[in-house]
Amino acid sequence: MSKQIFGAQLSLRCCGTTQPEATPGPCWQVYVAMSGLVSEWPTYTWPTSAEIPTIHQRLRALRELGFTLVQDAEWEWTESIGPDYHPHPVRVLLLGTVKVRPMAGGGA
Repeated sequence: MSKQIFGAQLSLRCCGTTQPEATPGPCWQVYVAMSGLVSEWPTYTWPTSAEIPTIHQRLRALRELGFTLVQDAEWEWTESIGPDYHPHPVRVLLLGTVKVRPMAGGGA
């Protein structure tokens, strides 16, 4: 079992995203923060929707990325106000974080 621990973050990309693929509107993304370039971090993007992915959808996405939750890890949620520079009214942002580790024989 790997002893490496990373942080996975889940956030709503309110204006869509260009990485790893462009989306035409809001979508949720989960990524694993690692060393190296941000553009190389393992990332999973759900289809365009503002609906928060369920716990099962999040776990499935992390497995596809080659990660699993650290024992006894739970999702933690933070609310903040979006930046002023967005082309829409300021809104509340929701960020989910959880500790993960590479799966044995996983792709990470």
